[in-house]
Amino acid sequence: MAYSDAGEVDATLRATLVDVLGLGRDQVAGFTEATPLLGALPEFDSMAVAGLLTELEERLGILIEDHEVDADMLETYGNLLTYARAKVLR
Repeated sequence: MAYSDAGEVDATLRATLVDVLGLGRDQVAGFTEATPLLGALPEFDSMAVAGLLTELEERLGILIEDHEVDADMLETYGNLLTYARAKVLR
């Protein structure tokens, strides 16, 4: 699927968080850009990070390089969304 707008990337990221972390759809729908992820969600541990990034690569058709992954990128929903949008909507 080719992504043409930021809303599609947002929807895909939210669906991926639900599927990979097992979070409730309502919980994830309520995420704002300031919602903390890494260190704030017990489900979001190191194994979940690897699974999430792998799934995002597949669903968004992107390549996430190891050197691009850091705590800042995963700190909040907004940071992760900004990263995903930048990779997809080049």
